[in-house]
Amino acid sequence: MACAALFIVLLAETGRIPVDNPATHLELTMIHEAMLLEYSGRYLAFMEWGASVKQLVLMTLLANIFFPIGIAPDASPVALGLGLLSYGVKLVVLCAAVVVVEITNAKLRLFRVPDLLSAAFVLATLALLSTFLFQ
Repeated sequence: MACAALFIVLLAETGRIPVDNPATHLELTMIHEAMLLEYSGRYLAFMEWGASVKQLVLMTLLANIFFPIGIAPDASPVALGLGLLSYGVKLVVLCAAVVVVEITNAKLRLFRVPDLLSAAFVLATLALLSTFLFQ
């Protein structure tokens, strides 16, 4: 449940298709991309790079917290190589999941976004309660 909640938050925070459509340039329908209309050139590249780094950090948290398989136990070259390989595989699987969500869902209406985020909150709360109740 916590993994699903963090996945929904990942989609919302990075402005992916169910929550926001980064391809449009309408200020009223965009949530995250409206501030980018003022930038061009290298400053726009920095903003896009920052958004990509934010998405990578959230995907890394999701992949390594809920699927800790392949994390290197020591700093040997073999362990680091296997850890890097497993990290890459986990990111590819997570990116494929984001792509599946993007191509199967249309953009939500602006007033439906809080319903999606409240579902993530409920999932996170249930995960927290189940952790304390079934321990």
